[in-house]
Amino acid sequence: MNKKLFMYLIIILLIIIFLFVGWFVIKNHKNNKKINEYIPEEEISTKQLRMTNISLFFLNEENGEIGEEIRQIDSKELLNNPEEKLINYLIEGPKNEKLKKIIPENIKLINIEKNNGILLIEFSENISNLENYEKIKKAIIQTVSQLNEINNIKIINN
Repeated sequence: MNKKLFMYLIIILLIIIFLFVGWFVIKNHKNNKKINEYIPEEEISTKQLRMTNISLFFLNEENGEIGEEIRQIDSKELLNNPEEKLINYLIEGPKNEKLKKIIPENIKLINIEKNNGILLIEFSENISNLENYEKIKKAIIQTVSQLNEINNIKIINN
């Protein structure tokens, strides 16, 4: 009879061990699922997907040279007349405090045309007589040359 009781105790002990091991495996399996599951903090909006970086070139106040300002804009803005949009950004001026407008306040964009890779730009005043004409031209060229379809730029003077 002692042998029978001993066998029952062994069987009960084995059942308890198997139940404990099973419980431990199931618990760890559930915890692993939580670790592997990715929950994004926020969804990316369609507008965020459309954002693109552009480089605008203005006058650096510290050294008087051309400085770059990188702006993030909605790429939809560049679908129609991207050259005109970039020139208007130059006319509006920089958002960076270390840079200043290179195109004077009184000068406006009259017309802009693109023919066979040549960009013709017409301003309200003759800018070739301005003191910093070469820097204005350089800023315009560097800004607009980001567009692949532009091979040459000509500024039309009134």
